[in-house]
Amino acid sequence: MTRAIDIQRAGGAGFRRRLLAIAERAGTGDGDIERAVRVIVEAVRRGGDRALVAATRRFDRVDVSGALEVSRAELAGAEKSIDPASRRALRLAARRIREFHRRQRQPSWRYRDRSGLLLGQKIEPLERVGVYVPGGRASYPSSVLMNVIPAKVAGVAQVVAVSPPTPKEGSYLAVLAAASIAGVDRFFRVGGAQAVAALAFGTKTLPRVDKIVGPGNLYVQTAKRLVFGRVGIDNFAAASEVLVVADRSARAEWVAADLLSQAEHDEYAAAVCVTVSGTLARAVANEVERQLAELPRRETARRSLARFGAIFVVDSLREAIAVANRIAPEHLELCVERPERWLPDVRHAGAVFLGAHVPEALGDYVAGPNHVLPTGATARFSSPLGVYDFVKRTSIIGGTDRALRKLGPTVVRLAELEGLEAHARSVKVRLRPSNSRRH
Repeated sequence: MTRAIDIQRAGGAGFRRRLLAIAERAGTGDGDIERAVRVIVEAVRRGGDRALVAATRRFDRVDVSGALEVSRAELAGAEKSIDPASRRALRLAARRIREFHRRQRQPSWRYRDRSGLLLGQKIEPLERVGVYVPGGRASYPSSVLMNVIPAKVAGVAQVVAVSPPTPKEGSYLAVLAAASIAGVDRFFRVGGAQAVAALAFGTKTLPRVDKIVGPGNLYVQTAKRLVFGRVGIDNFAAASEVLVVADRSARAEWVAADLLSQAEHDEYAAAVCVTVSGTLARAVANEVERQLAELPRRETARRSLARFGAIFVVDSLREAIAVANRIAPEHLELCVERPERWLPDVRHAGAVFLGAHVPEALGDYVAGPNHVLPTGATARFSSPLGVYDFVKRTSIIGGTDRALRKLGPTVVRLAELEGLEAHARSVKVRLRPSNSRRH
């Protein structure tokens, strides 16, 4: 019988092929999707609210004319309306997320160097940020908390959220409640590429923002990429992924559960276990089969495992960490004895979970660090979403005649070396004896 998840041993051709398929799975996008998104973005840029309403009627089959914005009273009402246990859970998560991100704030700074120049950075929040909240097949109140709270902690003056209208009132109510708890300033019932375009260009109803953050499907991610430059974006996200490094101490039931927690997200999600134990590998594969049969989203998970699932058996934990660094996963679980021992060897991961008692789902909801993480091997050069994504830095340079006379000749020399005479003269004119008066 074919397993739901492959087992591959290090050194074989199958191992290399599967590893490469997973490590390189983030493509550059679909040409047909990009052409379709360009049409939507241009329509909203030209047509504003009218095009936005038309696109929502076409793609979401909902008429939002006259009802684009969710009022603050509706947001507050949603927070009161959800069941008490859900409200307590959202508030606890929000409190922990806020507490963690407060530690990321940085003050402006300056110093005077030996030449006499005053140097520093002015760090200030962005004025207006747009947060995309996914909808459609599922709603994610946790995504609201993770994207909005760091922006509010950073001091962003106005946070604008957009989310597709949905007939599933219960889940949508939780999203609205999360928006109220997180402190969203304005919330709109629009989604898809059209919502991204509206945030980037502005319409009569939706304000233009300075940066757009938040996950979404390929249409949303493509739209973010197309409007980048007019606005900032957080990243170009691929499907979710987890990699579990497990030694002989790991429990097969737990490892299988963690793999499936990602596989159920999306049929393009990646779920990988790297272990030094062939016995554990077989036990995990069997557990995946058993648990898969019980999952409501088992067909999505099964397709995900067929595409980008694997159990790799290697000779040592050092080799296992090398495989993890090659894949650069969004979530890396170290289900091993003494996990801290291996943390210094981890070079590329969005978040590292130390030990068997911290499943990735803990990080998704209540641990505190952000669950918006680099995917598709972008952990090689990207970081989790944080307060630093919602501020900008302005360099400060101040000085006196003394400082310029000390450094000016070097500026002149370098400018002349580059053939930029006007640059050199802008300093020379200040260095003339007649301009020796100190300022």
